Amino acid sequence: MRFRILLLITVSLCIGFQKNVADAKEAKIVLVAGKPSHPPRMHEFNAGVQLMTECLKDTPNLNIQFVLNGWPEDESIFDGASAVIFFMDGGRRHEVVGDNGKRLKVVDQWSSKGIGLGFMHFGVEVIADQAGSEFKRWIGGHYEHMHSCNPIWEPNFTIFPNHPISRGVKPFQAKDEWYFNMRFVGDMSGEKATEIKGLKFVPILTAVPSKEVRDGPYVYPKGPYPHIQASKGRAEAMMWTVERPDGGRGFGFTGGHFHDNWANDNYRRVVLNAILWVAKVDVPQGGVKSSVSDEQLNANLDPKNRR
Repeated sequence: MRFRILLLITVSLCIGFQKNVADAKEAKIVLVAGKPSHPPRMHEFNAGVQLMTECLKDTPNLNIQFVLNGWPEDESIFDGASAVIFFMDGGRRHEVVGDNGKRLKVVDQWSSKGIGLGFMHFGVEVIADQAGSEFKRWIGGHYEHMHSCNPIWEPNFTIFPNHPISRGVKPFQAKDEWYFNMRFVGDMSGEKATEIKGLKFVPILTAVPSKEVRDGPYVYPKGPYPHIQASKGRAEAMMWTVERPDGGRGFGFTGGHFHDNWANDNYRRVVLNAILWVAKVDVPQGGVKSSVSDEQLNANLDPKNRR
């Protein structure tokens, strides 16, 4: 009898140990920064991913790594990743469409395996014929030249959905190059949560551009575009998420032009929350808590012409 009791206790302890090991499984996130572009304190991708890594480094059961200056030569850094986030220039020279389309196939394979994907700022823009269908599949949509627009403005984000990414995020404003009127899957406008062919879409940051913002000027081409003006009064999604039929998650974030916006606690928190969520890491109830000093904000900036 005593032997049986000891055996049961041993088995229970082993099961409990195995459960704890499973519960403590480490998630790996890779943040990929693009090459330097734009004047100082704009498109500071390298500094940005290092700042985000610093803010998330103490998250339990998280292995967060970063890549600087574009697609890595050694792709083994992606091995075992739960999510990959791209913060970089886009358009025709987007890092993801490089290498004669080979990278596009690599990322598509990640998606088919349920790996989370996130694209930030210019990184949400691709040429429709090059990668439009992939981006709609991966993250629900993309910036399309002359369909979307890119004014510099200061939206007021006041209402957030009941979503883990919204945890701890309070109303905020931030002047940035906030793109809107994205080319979303099914040509939906994107201001409301919906589901299309098993893709669950939820907008996170929405605001209504004023008539003046819709009239432009946009950064390029300066506009105005009649179809942007025609949607006066409509809320626009500037950050959104998807849950894909393959089991993976994705998000797009159109801010990120001005580096100094990382000093805004709520701007920073909503992005950090999204990075955890897309990797299926539990977002704390109050959201990711972090602080950024002036020294941290000024660290790792690209050596640009600082006239």
